[in-house]
Amino acid sequence: MIDPTDIDARRRRTLALAASVVGAAALALPRAAPAQAPAVTPTPRQTLGPFYPYGPEVERDADLVTVAGGTGIAKGEITLLTGRVLDARGRAVSGARVEIWQCNAFGRYHHPSDSRNVPLDPDFQGYGVATTGADGGYRFRTIKPVPYPGRTPHIHFRIGVRGAAQLATQMYVAGHPQNDGDFLLSSIADPKARERLLVRFETLPGADALAARFDIVLDNNGTLQRS
Repeated sequence: MIDPTDIDARRRRTLALAASVVGAAALALPRAAPAQAPAVTPTPRQTLGPFYPYGPEVERDADLVTVAGGTGIAKGEITLLTGRVLDARGRAVSGARVEIWQCNAFGRYHHPSDSRNVPLDPDFQGYGVATTGADGGYRFRTIKPVPYPGRTPHIHFRIGVRGAAQLATQMYVAGHPQNDGDFLLSSIADPKARERLLVRFETLPGADALAARFDIVLDNNGTLQRS
């Protein structure tokens, strides 16, 4: 006759052995690699262009649709343009200087070298400067860009960080029919890189304005060096 206590003892020894084998196997497994931060693609570089503003008379705030001593609001579709400046690891870059400039609603730059026979808008500043906050964010009030002969609608950007080279680029209107024929936009061979410069303009709920967001990623090859 089999002793029940002997059966229980053997069962306990079997369970203990199985647990020790599982534990040893778990210790032998390689440790999981730590999660990697998602790759962030740098914003493509573009030419500074011939109409970069200069001179002490140029207003340097972030509101391009009004000017000192002006009598109204700039012509065009008012747009709240926001975004963030990030480094190649996706971290916010605070204290970056963000400059933008663009033509007015008639297609002319507020620049002495632009002598095209189209009107100037006395209420459009045409140039603005903002400094990013702790979250890397910036904000402008401007107009939706328009085309002019030879160029699809775009806004020029220049980003400066202390101790690093500056980044010049341009932002374009997503879906505009002239994009495919623009020589500068088309010069970016990689479709994914080109896509980074295309921005949608959407109606801002509850406001008579559009909204657009353009995030800028600086590379670590002479543009931004951080530990």
